[in-house]
Amino acid sequence: MVSAPASHVAWSYHRFINSAYPPIDVFEDIAAPEDWALLAAAEGKTNARLAETIGNLDLVPPERRVGGAGASYVMAPFTHVSPDRPGRFHDGSFGAFYAANGYETALFETVHHQTRFCRATAETPGWIANLRELVGRIEATLVDLRAGDFADLLDPEDYGASQAYAREVRTAGGDGIVYPSVRHDGGECFAAFHPDVMDVPVQGRHVSYHWDGGRIDRIKDLSDGHKVYQIDP
Repeated sequence: MVSAPASHVAWSYHRFINSAYPPIDVFEDIAAPEDWALLAAAEGKTNARLAETIGNLDLVPPERRVGGAGASYVMAPFTHVSPDRPGRFHDGSFGAFYAANGYETALFETVHHQTRFCRATAETPGWIANLRELVGRIEATLVDLRAGDFADLLDPEDYGASQAYAREVRTAGGDGIVYPSVRHDGGECFAAFHPDVMDVPVQGRHVSYHWDGGRIDRIKDLSDGHKVYQIDP
């Protein structure tokens, strides 16, 4: 395994998710985390929609599950996984929660992925996505890729090496990885491997992205009088 140090990370974090992200009530107010699997199994026998909404609870060890208001935001990335939706530090066989140390970094991380989606689907120009900001705090010890030669793990397009490395870190008991953003100079991000690594976030701003047919060129802040901001090419 690549040798990297471990560092204590204590940040406020920012993350953007699709505004249609479904609330998963069982994580928030039905029961204590240790009872979810039993309740989900019982309810799922008559309510297929609930079982689909909860996802695969077996992917999260009971002792690492979180509950209460907002718990859906940190549980869902670990119970809804698929090889069709991999990321830099997860391959779809397990989940990861990604966030950044600043609003702009989180924004540019999502702009990159929205741009790829729009190009792949030949999206019609217009306001194409509404997203909500999540704001929370992390205080954890993470494998640190912010200093040193980790070019293979930070490749802008090829995630093969970074996914393999993440599997090794997670299998060895690591809680996650902190790394420099490759979408926003000077920004930093983390990928957490369990829901209890960070605090449950609260909702922040709502934004909308404008697609001009080739790139996302504008962002509208729906929480601030629908102000529109240009994005430099």
